Amino acid sequence: MIHIQIITFNNQRIITNCLQSVNKQILKDYSVNIIDNASHDNTVELIKKFHDIAFKQNTINLGYAAAHNQGLREQKADYIFILNPDIQLAPNFLKELVNTIQQNPSIGMVCGKLLRMTPDGQLTNIIDSTGLIMKKNRRAFDRGQGEEDRGQYDEPGYVFGCSGAAVLYRREMLEDIKVLDEYFDESFFAYKEDVDLAWRAQLRGWKAYYNPKAVAYHVRGWKENGRDQVPRFVQIHSYKNRYLMLFKNDTLMSILRALPQFLLYEFAAIIYALFRRPYLLKGWVQIFKLLPLTWRKRKIIQSRRKVIPREIEKWFE
Repeated sequence: MIHIQIITFNNQRIITNCLQSVNKQILKDYSVNIIDNASHDNTVELIKKFHDIAFKQNTINLGYAAAHNQGLREQKADYIFILNPDIQLAPNFLKELVNTIQQNPSIGMVCGKLLRMTPDGQLTNIIDSTGLIMKKNRRAFDRGQGEEDRGQYDEPGYVFGCSGAAVLYRREMLEDIKVLDEYFDESFFAYKEDVDLAWRAQLRGWKAYYNPKAVAYHVRGWKENGRDQVPRFVQIHSYKNRYLMLFKNDTLMSILRALPQFLLYEFAAIIYALFRRPYLLKGWVQIFKLLPLTWRKRKIIQSRRKVIPREIEKWFE
């Protein structure tokens, strides 16, 4: 059995198309659970039009990480498919991911080829994600994002991690890498929690795999060169989460081995924040408040690490 989990928050424009694409999946052995983070539009009414969907509505917005953890603690299926409401799946998407993850017990997560979709539902051949990559400066990216799909990512293979927009996780892996009963780090609230989870999985020896035969379409909420349209609180969370992720998962020696790239980016990021977006520096207030808890999580992660830092560094481009 595959468990599909979706978190919604004011998604009335897109949730119907998403759920219709789920209903059209060739593979039918799945259950669907939707957790709504206190939407105040018509999202809930639209969800209730679909039968055989488990539904729960929170009274406040718990954030992406905590809401997903809420559902993951209650579901015990062998495979968990995390799906964003702004995704439309090709009919074979779920079948391809399940077939892939069942081929190798060391594969903990699988993703497909995500292409861009416009807010009004127009499909494009612009790549949204073909897996997660990490640069030596510790910036994470969706591989191929913004490129025209010319078949350059049509080879399946291992990647650093999978975008949380549409990813199939192995339950055994999720249980193995959780920290303080959290699968996704709830200190993150939203953004980069999928990268953090992928990093923890790598440290425990789990692999991430990309299958290009599984195609879906994604309305990208945060486009390059579009930061002015992104709410400030979202930008602050994304800014702070990068440092929380590094503090938990990285090592000093690994950073020193990539020091030129790391320092160059940090210098540019500080200058950018000071002169262009000073409100980002509010993230440091949250970082310092979270340091004791983050340190506790780091000790657990590092004590359970199975893979040496140099092996992880092979993923950093």
